[in-house]
Amino acid sequence: MPRIRGASIEEHHELVWADLAEALRQLLRERDFDSITMGHIAARAGLARNTLYNYGRDRSALVLALTRRVGQPTVQRVATIAARSTEPAAQRMRDIIETVLAAFQDQVLQLMFRPGSGMPFAGMPKGPDSPFHAIVVEVEGVVRDGIERGEFRDVGDVHLVVELLSGVMRAGAERIGRDPDSYSPTVHATRELILASLG
Repeated sequence: MPRIRGASIEEHHELVWADLAEALRQLLRERDFDSITMGHIAARAGLARNTLYNYGRDRSALVLALTRRVGQPTVQRVATIAARSTEPAAQRMRDIIETVLAAFQDQVLQLMFRPGSGMPFAGMPKGPDSPFHAIVVEVEGVVRDGIERGEFRDVGDVHLVVELLSGVMRAGAERIGRDPDSYSPTVHATRELILASLG
C-alpha cells in the first residue's frame, strides 16, 4: 500500500489534488492542452498512472474535478462578498466581478473557455451541476437586493438577466486567458458594462 502524506487520508487527498492542479498548470505553460495526456499529468504530479485514475476516470473527468476544486475558494469569496448586506449592491457587484475575473487568471480555470481545446466544456454542466452555479445564485441575490433598495432598476426576470450578464463575464474571462496583460482594462470594462445594464 502506498504511503500517505499528511496526518490523515483526507489531508493526503488534498495534497494530491494540489499537486495535480500545479502539474496541469506547468504542463499548460509548456504545451497545448490537446497534447497533454493522463500519463503526462501523472508523471508531473509524481503519481503512478493507475493511481491517477482514482482522481479521474479520464482527462476530461480529472480536469472537471480540478476545476471544481480550484474554483471553490472563488465561490466562497463571492458568497462572503454577497453577504455584506450593509454595503451597496453596486459595490458588492464590483467586488464580485473582480474576484471572478481574478480567478480566471488560473490556467486550470481557463480550460473551461479555451476554444478548440478538445475539452467537453462546451457541454460544461449547467444549472446546479455547474462548478460555478453557487456564484450565479449569489449574484442573483445581490441584483434582487439592489432592486429592492432602488440602486438597480427593475430588470424583470432576474435569472435571465444574470444569465445574460454571465456572458459578459465569460467574454472577459476569455479575453484575460488570451491576453493576461489585459486584466485591468478587462475588469474595468466588464464592471462598467454590467453596472450600466443594471443601473
